[in-house]
Amino acid sequence: MKAVLSSEWLKLRSVTSTYHTMGMAALTAVLGIAWTLYVSDLADERGMLRAAAPEEGFLPLVQISLAVLGVLTITSEYATGMIRTSLVTVPKRSTLLLAKAGIVGLATFVAANAILLITYSTSRLIAGDRHLAFNETLFADDLPRLFASGLSVTALALVGLGLGATIRSTAGAIVSVVALLFVLPGLANYLPPPWNTRIATLLLPNLVPQIADQRLSSRLGDGYLPPWAALAVLLAYPLITLLIGYFQLRRRDA
Repeated sequence: MKAVLSSEWLKLRSVTSTYHTMGMAALTAVLGIAWTLYVSDLADERGMLRAAAPEEGFLPLVQISLAVLGVLTITSEYATGMIRTSLVTVPKRSTLLLAKAGIVGLATFVAANAILLITYSTSRLIAGDRHLAFNETLFADDLPRLFASGLSVTALALVGLGLGATIRSTAGAIVSVVALLFVLPGLANYLPPPWNTRIATLLLPNLVPQIADQRLSSRLGDGYLPPWAALAVLLAYPLITLLIGYFQLRRRDA
């Protein structure tokens, strides 16, 4: 298993797509600085301003960028035919997929938390003592949401890996990830109550605040899962998609 992990780590860091997707995710820190400078100027003019914290507002960029990394980890091998070599080297397909999941999970967890922490700390340093809503809480109070945000990025990257193994198409898997992240939450708003709120509490973008023990508010009502339940739902997404991906990998030839 150690040799397989080393091989997968070598694959991940030897392709340019890894650095492109990581770079897109890291763009969050730059956008966060620009956003903080903009709203800080407005706060100076108006005396008080409520604004979305950059690590929350630009979280979808980190999520979708690293989800694409998860997708490409396996679909690029199907596109180039490299998957045949991988399966000859590691005939046990569960070991291969588990190794890919371990490397993708570790890489995205470290990268996501580093990007979010940098975005958080730089925005607070720039804001200083200005009257900004996102500057009024202590780091200890924000830590649960930061951790939940980083965990959501890792979960989505593993979902991308599972969907890539299932669909075997880069475009198809990315479209599926985009649907999970952006389309389904919008469609849930059009369901009749109380199903709109019940479904919304289970969707990926809405799990982060609930893991941090915050209510899910919307124009259609309030929804809430206990933190442990929201965390369990978040972990279920990659688990289910990876299981489906494994069964597809096992039953279909490369």
